[in-house]
Amino acid sequence: MNLRPRACAAGKLTIIAGLRSIGRWDSPDSPNKPGDSPVCFADMPISPADEQLLCVLRENARASTADIARKLGLSRTTVQNRISRLEAQGVIRGYTVRIDDELERSRIRAHILITLRPKQMPMVVKALQSMNEVRVLYSISGGHDLIALATTTSVGEMDVLTDRIGAIDGVERTNTSIILSAKFER
Repeated sequence: MNLRPRACAAGKLTIIAGLRSIGRWDSPDSPNKPGDSPVCFADMPISPADEQLLCVLRENARASTADIARKLGLSRTTVQNRISRLEAQGVIRGYTVRIDDELERSRIRAHILITLRPKQMPMVVKALQSMNEVRVLYSISGGHDLIALATTTSVGEMDVLTDRIGAIDGVERTNTSIILSAKFER
C-alpha cells in the first residue's frame, strides 16, 4: 500500500531529523565541532519518497524495515539504503522515545522564556543542560534569548526549577507558562 505524500511537522519529532538543539550542540560528546553550522536542508536532496519515509519513522521509529517497506510500497533493501543515506547525510540525527500520553499529561510541563545578559549564552546553556527537568532548549528571536521546555512531577517542583534557572549566573529574567493541554502533537 503506497502512502500519499503528506505534510509532517518538523517541530515535535520521534526522529530528530537534522535539528540540532542547543543542549546537544555544546555537549562534549556532541558530533558538532566548533565552527560547525546547522544543517542546511537546501543542500541535501530530499525526495518525496524520503519525506514519506521520514513521516513513517516519525510515527514509529522502531518499526521494522519490512513493515516500513510494506507501507511505502518499496523493497526492504531500498528502505534500509534510504535510512542509511539519511543518517549519513545528517538528516536523521538520532531516535528518541515518546512517553505514554497519560503519563506525560500527569506531569507539569512548561515553556520557560529566558533572557540573558550579554555574552552569557555558553555558560547558561551548560548550566541548563545539567538540569534533567529541561527537556529541550531553543535559541529564539524576539524579546527573549532562549526557550526551555521543562517537565516536573508537581507545580512545586516547577516553581523550584524556575527559581534555579533564574539563579543561574548570566540569566537576567525568566517568564514561565505552564502547559495546560496539547491540542495535537506530531
